[in-house]
Amino acid sequence: MMKIAIGCDHIVTDVKDKVKKLLEADGHQVIDCGTFDFQRTHYPIYGRKVAMMVAEKQVDFGIGICGTGVGISNSVQKTFGARTVLARDAITAINARQNYDANVVCFGGVVTGSGLIHEIISKFIHTKYESSPAKDALIKQIDSLIKVKKFAPELFDSELKKWDEGLYHD
Repeated sequence: MMKIAIGCDHIVTDVKDKVKKLLEADGHQVIDCGTFDFQRTHYPIYGRKVAMMVAEKQVDFGIGICGTGVGISNSVQKTFGARTVLARDAITAINARQNYDANVVCFGGVVTGSGLIHEIISKFIHTKYESSPAKDALIKQIDSLIKVKKFAPELFDSELKKWDEGLYHD
């Protein structure tokens, strides 16, 4: 059993919910970082929540889902200690685990179905990182690209205020 954080934007809440149920049926504990409905929101908030849980070792792995996966994967990778892969196939996810110790896998829920997402996650979380001095040094270099190592909870306060004030419209 693994402990897994999952987050998404409003476009793919239904996909996230399906994937969460599939993972729970596999016996995993899934921490849902949101969003929880289809009201407009912003993927960096949820990508960051997932990434922080992984970086702070509160969970074993993280999953991010947005429409194409590009936005949420970019958000995740800006967090120190979170190494993400945008996957549309199992080979990519396996390679990211084996060679780069990826700990967050992201998907485009509009372009990849929940069944395939579930299959890729299963391969991802059951693949071991194949440590070596060269790979470990490379990962250390990758992690050093991120300068801010602490999460600022107020990071998205201005965006959230704008949404509450009705400044965004779909």
